[in-house]
Amino acid sequence: MMQVQTRETLRAGLRELGLVEGDTVWVHSSFKSLGSVEGGAGTVVAAFEDIVGPRGLIAMPSFNLVSWEDRTKTWGVETTPSTVGWITEFFRKMPGTYRSDHCSHSVAARGEQSEKLVSGHLLREGLRSRWDRGCWGYVFGTNSPMWKLYQREAKVIMLGVDYESATYTHIAECLYRARHLDSNGKQGDHPFTNLTRVGEFWEEVGDINYAKVGDATSRMFSTARYVQTVLGQFESDIDAFDVRYLSPPEDLVGP
Repeated sequence: MMQVQTRETLRAGLRELGLVEGDTVWVHSSFKSLGSVEGGAGTVVAAFEDIVGPRGLIAMPSFNLVSWEDRTKTWGVETTPSTVGWITEFFRKMPGTYRSDHCSHSVAARGEQSEKLVSGHLLREGLRSRWDRGCWGYVFGTNSPMWKLYQREAKVIMLGVDYESATYTHIAECLYRARHLDSNGKQGDHPFTNLTRVGEFWEEVGDINYAKVGDATSRMFSTARYVQTVLGQFESDIDAFDVRYLSPPEDLVGP
C-alpha cells in the first residue's frame, strides 16, 4: 500500500537531509517525485518552514522559460506563472512570498530578509551571461537573488531532481567567462557545459548530504562549495565537460 506523505513525514526527511533552524536554502523540486502528499504543495512548503523557522529563508526559482519574445512582452511579476514545477508556482503565489522582477529568471522567497533578497534584479551590474537581454537586469549579476544566495553560502536542496536542474553550475560558468573569455577578447561568449557531466564530477568529490524526502531521493550541499569546486575543475580542464561556447545576443556584445 502506497504511503501518503504528511507534513510530519516530509519534515522528518528534511531533518535527515540536514536542514536546520535558521538555514537559508535554495530549492529545486519535483512535486511528483515526493509521492502522494496530503494537502499538496502547501504541505511541502509548511514542512520547510517548520524547520528553518522565522529566522530562516526559503528561495526557489520561479523562472519564466517560454520563448524570449513572450518572456519580455507578457511578463508581470505578480501574474506570470513559474514554469519550473508545481511547488515553485504554488510557492510564488503564497501570501508573504516576494518575487524578483526579472522576465525570465525571477526568484521567489519567503522568510527573513526575503524582500531584500529579491530586490534589485533589474540592475545591470556584476556577472553577465548569455541569458541577459535588453533592459532587463543581469540574471546572475551582483544584485540578483542567486548571486546573493551564493554570497550567503546558502544550501541547495535538490528534491527529487537531477543535475539538469543545477542552476548554480551557470554561476561557475559565468565566473570562468569573466576570468578568461572577457580578458581574451571574446566578450560575450558564454561557456555552456554538460550539466549531467558536471553533476557526475560533483558526486565524486562533493560534500553532499543524501536522504529520502517522501519518496524523493534528495541531496543537499553548499552553493559556495559547489560553485568553487566546479569552477576549480573548469580552470583545470573545462573541455572535459563537453563545453560549447555560445554567442550572446547582439545587445550584449562588448563591455
